[in-house]
Amino acid sequence: MEYKLTDFLPTTKKECELRGWDQLDVILFSGDAYVDHPAFGPAILGRVLESHGYKVAIVPQPDWHGDFRDFKKLGRPRLFFGVSPGAMDSMVNRYTANRRMRSEDAFSPDSRHDMRPDYPSILYTQILKKLFPDVPVALGGIEASLRRISHYDYWKDELRKCILCDSGADLILYGMGERSIVELADAFAQGKTLKEIHEMPQVVFYCKDNEIPGGFKDDDIILHSHEECLHNKKGQAENVRHLEEEANKMHAQRMIQEVDGKYVVVNPPFPLMTTEELDAAFDLPYTRLPHPKYKGKTIPAYEMIKFSVNLHRGCFGGCSFCTISAHQGKFVVCRSKESILKEVKKIIQMPDFKGYLSDLGGPSANMYGMHGRNPKACSVCKRPSCINPQICPNLNVDHSKLLEIYHAVDALPGIKKSFIGSGVRYDLILHKNKDEKLNEISRQYARELITKHVSGRLKVAPEHTSPTVLKYMRKPSFDLFYEFKRMFDKINKEEGLNQQIIPYFISSHPGCHEEDMAELAVITKSLDFHLEQVQDFTPTPMTISTETWYTGYDPYTLEPVFSAKTPKEKLAQRMFFFWYKPEERRAIETELRRIGRADLIDKLYDKPMGKGKKGSYGKETYERNGRRGRHPEVNYDDKAIGSTYDNPGVGRGAHGKRGAGRNAKNSDRFAPKGYGNVGCYDEEKYLNNGRPLGKSKNTNANIRDAVAAARAELRAAKDQGSGFFKGKKKKSFNPNFDNDNHARRSNGNEGRGNGNGNRGKRR
Repeated sequence: MEYKLTDFLPTTKKECELRGWDQLDVILFSGDAYVDHPAFGPAILGRVLESHGYKVAIVPQPDWHGDFRDFKKLGRPRLFFGVSPGAMDSMVNRYTANRRMRSEDAFSPDSRHDMRPDYPSILYTQILKKLFPDVPVALGGIEASLRRISHYDYWKDELRKCILCDSGADLILYGMGERSIVELADAFAQGKTLKEIHEMPQVVFYCKDNEIPGGFKDDDIILHSHEECLHNKKGQAENVRHLEEEANKMHAQRMIQEVDGKYVVVNPPFPLMTTEELDAAFDLPYTRLPHPKYKGKTIPAYEMIKFSVNLHRGCFGGCSFCTISAHQGKFVVCRSKESILKEVKKIIQMPDFKGYLSDLGGPSANMYGMHGRNPKACSVCKRPSCINPQICPNLNVDHSKLLEIYHAVDALPGIKKSFIGSGVRYDLILHKNKDEKLNEISRQYARELITKHVSGRLKVAPEHTSPTVLKYMRKPSFDLFYEFKRMFDKINKEEGLNQQIIPYFISSHPGCHEEDMAELAVITKSLDFHLEQVQDFTPTPMTISTETWYTGYDPYTLEPVFSAKTPKEKLAQRMFFFWYKPEERRAIETELRRIGRADLIDKLYDKPMGKGKKGSYGKETYERNGRRGRHPEVNYDDKAIGSTYDNPGVGRGAHGKRGAGRNAKNSDRFAPKGYGNVGCYDEEKYLNNGRPLGKSKNTNANIRDAVAAARAELRAAKDQGSGFFKGKKKKSFNPNFDNDNHARRSNGNEGRGNGNGNRGKRR
């Protein structure tokens, strides 16, 4: 099908004139190239506004240098500017986990890496406010959504304020924006002021205390101030826990955070979209093509998804390192079968379509059609995950609706094969329902998935093998992966197929030590995996994992958590992925001996390397350390990224209350940020109210005793609810989590030497 220039949303003044428009209602600025496809946010929002009668244009990847002509070329909109960084967070898009700039940008023509700045939401807004100071600017997209309160920024290595403070924008439309952007346009079209719009759901704004609609209310959640969070990492951890809980509730509460004497107000979101509303957004007249201005150029992100179909929104997995729940929420909203088939038929008509759909999926491929059996139970639930630590008994784990979609799509003329490219939750497939019919449907789904929808390699994400690390990740036990692989291999053998499982793993996640990575290497070797899909943990704004990594605390239990932070520590973990490479062997063997796990060398390698008796070093290390698996003493870099010290008693609003101040009683100023947390200040000094524990006459045993006593005092304060912990109630989505942590910590501290990174015996 041939499309005219006017079939796309306009990007230039000439294109506006072709439509007969002399002024626009809304102008959208995006850090991505303009692809008129429902997988790209600006295209969806532009088409939704267009369907409601508004004149909309998109300025993709404006040049932010020189005279700002791209920002001026369309003039002043009648209603407002919208600004988005694109489909990804700009810093994740531009930089690797090691903070090196990427050489390619998948969302730019011909992969050019210089088409967007760092933090385009901030820079684009600052330019627009300079040129058009009286025109409202609304931020949207994942970059703004995940920066709506104080957040740790890995690339700047600092705790940053709400993005409204840095950008000067008037509003954030967080989450999925189809409803909110139309509501905003309608409000401005009706002549409402910004103050009146502050009562709109799903917006974030910045104002004085007397400008908060209705003032401070009893059911408002008052977050720890930004100033307090700069010095009190526990306060920051608690803030992020609140944000996650409210993002995953059907009926959320308003959140308020003080910043620089003013207040960031996060209004509760709109109710969940209905299937009809979601269908309406996907059924709009997209050309499903890049704008003609890119003719002859390739946009890799588009090439990857142009023959794929998104079935639903939302994910109830609750993985602690994932941003989906903070942006889309945990409740799954599904498209109708009719809407899905309509989109597939459009794909079939595309001239370069060869009969193969690259993906029928969503945030998680096999959550389509799943929801709580009892809606009333869901309406009061604030668990971040419906499937961790166990699958909720209220969840209907039913794959039948998804199978219906597969069958209907595969029956269409022109479809040769439909593949599943999105991540599959094998814990849902393996779940034992009380209803045997549902178990049979799950088995049927597994067989059809493996035999009909895998292109030779099925990608799944166990993420790790360690029970402790998986607990922090909110991922299922690795035992389930074993079970799934047995099922996968069995079906392949029965069907005469030669397919592979490609597992994804993460190194340097909070809670992960070198020993855990070494054991991962041994386990994956036993499964005959030579790992390819691996990832060093990248702290992205507003995830639970990121805040755990930065603060040193689990936001739900406030228990200290170890994290690898220095490049050396990260590399020491990552190299275990590649145990099979000869060039890595010497470093791996050296590291295994250093951490007292020389016994694993024999499990990784068949023949010894060099002279000497195999495993002798490891045995000596065990005897010296007193028990199996304990690490030798390590000195960590206190200037590592994310390693600023924690002082809960400094800053305004200690404990989340205005006026508590630096010298508040029982502030426990010198409470540690996390014993044993990598990159800490000098722990012995800090536990002794800022004074050294002793001079040269003090032995290591004296220091250990002093540290142990200080820790015991802190634990007692916590148990008694005194000091810093006064008036605080530990909360956890898992009632057994706190006890498990306490037991693990007690075991790990027994007989411990230096607190910096030494581990106790494994459980």
